Amino acid sequence: MENSTDKYLKSYWIASTKSTNYPSLKEDIKVDVAIVGGGIVGITAGYLLRGQGIKVAILEASRILQGATGFTTAKITSQHGLTYDKLISSMGIECAKEYAEANESSIDFIENTIKELNINCDFERLPAGIYTNDDNYARDIEKELKAAERVGIKSKCIDRLPIDIPIKSALIFENQAQFHPRKYLMPLAEKIIESGNQIYENTEVYEVQHGNPIVLVIANGKRVTAKKVIICSHFPCYDGMGLYLTRLKPERSYAIAADIEEKFPKLMLINAEDPTRSLRAQRDGGRELVLIGGENHKVAHGDNLKEHYDNLEKFASDIFTVRDIPYRWSLQDYIAIDNVPYIGNITDSKENLYVATGFRKWGMTNGTAAARILVDRILSIDNPWRDVFNPSRKFTKEAYSKLFTENFDVAKELVMGKLMSGEAEINIEKGEGKIVKLEGKKYGAYRDDEGELHIVNTTCTHVGCQLKWNNAEKSWDCPCHGSRFTYDGEILEGPATHRLNHYKARKNKIDPNLN
Repeated sequence: MENSTDKYLKSYWIASTKSTNYPSLKEDIKVDVAIVGGGIVGITAGYLLRGQGIKVAILEASRILQGATGFTTAKITSQHGLTYDKLISSMGIECAKEYAEANESSIDFIENTIKELNINCDFERLPAGIYTNDDNYARDIEKELKAAERVGIKSKCIDRLPIDIPIKSALIFENQAQFHPRKYLMPLAEKIIESGNQIYENTEVYEVQHGNPIVLVIANGKRVTAKKVIICSHFPCYDGMGLYLTRLKPERSYAIAADIEEKFPKLMLINAEDPTRSLRAQRDGGRELVLIGGENHKVAHGDNLKEHYDNLEKFASDIFTVRDIPYRWSLQDYIAIDNVPYIGNITDSKENLYVATGFRKWGMTNGTAAARILVDRILSIDNPWRDVFNPSRKFTKEAYSKLFTENFDVAKELVMGKLMSGEAEINIEKGEGKIVKLEGKKYGAYRDDEGELHIVNTTCTHVGCQLKWNNAEKSWDCPCHGSRFTYDGEILEGPATHRLNHYKARKNKIDPNLN
């Protein structure tokens, strides 16, 4: 995992491709469109805007395609769990059709782009299925079949899988796809540069000054002046009074890549019940890896997070003859309160500022759809899918109930974290992290492989929740809104924009001279 301190963790997608090396922004610039975030939304949007007579700059806080896009399972599918029956019930048949069409069309868009640019990215058309061994979910799958037929997706139910997993029922969507996301998107990034536009890496947006034009202040003090701005930085780096803090739930999930002796069927799978199990194959030179994902949980909730990898490995060994597990990684994503991404104007009052977030781990198609919707908005083209994804849409009573539950949890974590005391002494082994108390104050402590002790404040720099230690990724995670920090205080995930204060310890006391 590229942004982890543990070499045990690494993403297959990142490990199997070369690193990018675009420059950081070192001067003030003016552009027509600034895109904040270099994932699938940002790169696709930049690619579509190139050659339109529009000057574009993509601003990425770290390296492009090393956020959610670099840690996905890379299924290109409109099969997003048990989605369409719920969508029809909550938003109506027309909105459900828009959601289906946006995602089905995005599969075709990706395939056509691959053919047009002659990209070798392991693209393959395959069916995608959701299965269950639970009678209750089997009934839900029957309802989902009828819903899929109503929204125009070709599907069928089966009662047996071509793999050693017992099931009651499975729903199969035909003509879906999978690919290598970085191999697909890196050539699109090159096309952006070839057209005279710019990509800036290690260029973190520190402040958004909304106006006409918009001014983006970079962490190094440089400024980007833009007529229009797309914010697709995973969690929005600017809220604009859209209250996204209250409308997004941060969730982590895990994945392993297993080298198995058996041949995996031509099929992508995910189960309906908890714990989630997602499966797909990926060619890796002369061998075939099976990517197994799942173990979802809210960020910083739970104790021994390393056990999630252990659970996935046990699942793999129960089904396959596993020779090796060369890759393990985790993904953070955000879920909208009604499970439909927010794509469009960040608020009704801000016409020149756009957002794309809340993909619920289905970002390959939803992210592609987001880029197409937002580019159409910028070019004043009417898009047929804009209403279902509108960030200012009306929400159901169920969605508002979820909103209350999530924000009650945030309030609880904020208060309880302040009240709970840490441990009294710094007695920490190498590779271990925990909360400690020094001179009456609570800190986060971690001892690295060289034995050096690192101390950070455990108050999240976002809104003040108490951070929790993540022993799987060796990071400090916020249970409120999902910000994550390295053991020495650097930001791994927003919405926090300020690093943690970092100290080194000597003789069990904080040395204020070592920051």
